[in-house]
Amino acid sequence: MKDLPSSLPAAETGYVELGQLRMYYEVHGDVTDGTPLVLLHGGLFDIEQQFGALIPHLAVGRRVVAVDFQGHGRTNDIDRPFSAAAFADDVLGVLDHLGIGRADIFGFSVGGAVALDLAIDHPERVRRLIVSSTSFAASGMRGSENAEAVGAMTVDMIAGTPMEAAYLAKSPHPDLQHLQVLLDKLGATYERGFPDRTEAEIRAIAAPTLITVGDADMVSLEHAVEFLRLRGGDVNGDFVGVPASQLAVFPGTTHFFGLARTDLVRDVVVGFLDDAPA
Repeated sequence: MKDLPSSLPAAETGYVELGQLRMYYEVHGDVTDGTPLVLLHGGLFDIEQQFGALIPHLAVGRRVVAVDFQGHGRTNDIDRPFSAAAFADDVLGVLDHLGIGRADIFGFSVGGAVALDLAIDHPERVRRLIVSSTSFAASGMRGSENAEAVGAMTVDMIAGTPMEAAYLAKSPHPDLQHLQVLLDKLGATYERGFPDRTEAEIRAIAAPTLITVGDADMVSLEHAVEFLRLRGGDVNGDFVGVPASQLAVFPGTTHFFGLARTDLVRDVVVGFLDDAPA
């Protein structure tokens, strides 16, 4: 594990104009060579809330690019439903702006669905794939309570939370009316916009894949193991070799706090990114 330096260069920040969308991004790290790592946050989060504690570790010896999705963080909302395909196109727009052809992709929850879209529909852009607390099909979720809960969310339910405070402090639309629109759009993603991926599509992903899940996640452990098997894992590695794809289960971890155990996540993610090809 690389030592954490006393300080890293200040992040480069900016916006990319993608039609009506003005997408915010950050670039961290002290190197420009090698494969960059792209961070894709979950719904209702932003760069800092999702990855703030991890970035100083991930940016040692590599370039790290992070984005705020449509309607999140410092990126404005537009008259467009949320969808994995649209968000993936937005990410590619930022990478093209930065001159990045191929990258490692690390996505959490909604960001994980976008990472899957990139790996399946734009395989030439993805070297390694990290999918955290994300199901590739609705059957991988624990019942319908999550979809119902997200679909019924109102601003009153998150009043006084860090998510509300961050939204009002950062958003180009810093008011509760626009925050409710964000919640409504997130709820709609469970009905459309983030379609199931087929087993054939998951098997065909070219990028070595790290799957992470909490042991108390909204994504079931059975689904995470099925995901691993489709990626060539769950084998007797002593006899057939260790597969390129891996699974990490973080103990005592829910969906909401899926990346909160910084030391565990850091070691697993950095180890996977730095591992020699199988």
